Amino acid sequence: MEISKEVLEIVINASVEAGKAIMDIYDNGDFGVEMKSDNSPLTLADKAAHAVIMDYLQETQISVLSEEGKHAPYKERKEWDRLWIVDPLDGTKEFVKKTGEFTVNIALVENSYPVLGVVFVPAKGVLYFGGSGSGSYRIKLSDTWRLEEVANVVKDAEQISANGINDILKIVASVSHLSKETEEFAVLLKEEFGNTEFLSVGSSIKICKVAEGSADIYPRLGPTMEWDTAAGQAIAEGAGACFINWKTKERFDYNRENLLNDWFVVYGQKFSVQQMKDLISR
Repeated sequence: MEISKEVLEIVINASVEAGKAIMDIYDNGDFGVEMKSDNSPLTLADKAAHAVIMDYLQETQISVLSEEGKHAPYKERKEWDRLWIVDPLDGTKEFVKKTGEFTVNIALVENSYPVLGVVFVPAKGVLYFGGSGSGSYRIKLSDTWRLEEVANVVKDAEQISANGINDILKIVASVSHLSKETEEFAVLLKEEFGNTEFLSVGSSIKICKVAEGSADIYPRLGPTMEWDTAAGQAIAEGAGACFINWKTKERFDYNRENLLNDWFVVYGQKFSVQQMKDLISR
């Protein structure tokens, strides 16, 4: 699917303005933390970012599945050929800890696969966007970034590539959710490739690290939801990385009846498809 300039501008504006709403609360320090039924935190920033994004996306007249919104039943969702999948604040635990490693995630999914993703890191002013048909890009907004800068984002952004030129295999993993299985897979990678470097990062920044080539692989052998990964997958695939289901070894798909993701692995061009399938099968 070819993404129009107008749609791209809407979703970039949505992510950056949501980021501003998040940072206003982040800097104020009154997070209003509640605990959801799954024991994960919900803050005023999650709610504020959700409201901003919904205001923008309604212009597109495309249905929205947001972590913080009301989830339509599957019998309704399965009829959606296109939808937005949104995490208004990915990495809420990192937000509460004030690490700066949290993101705004917005993805456009068509026929079960993400075709456009935008990931904004508001505490760092870094914006990633792209998709498999158009390439993926990154731009660092100024230290005192303003919404007015967004007009030049598409023109000024640099293209990124999961090119696999690192001398040492760089493995990126979760700060808050490092599983025993992930550690065991990291040991296997070290046996296969020799020296490895372990990078611990929060939120969907991990996927973007693979997309930009600063990490080679991100194995996630633990639970995530569709809104945690859809935007990052679009960006990773646009940069030439692969994003596959650990169990099926196929490309990750979306808008499923069960919104809980299977395990997955994102990897750059240092690996061949067959090599990764062999590693997963061990």
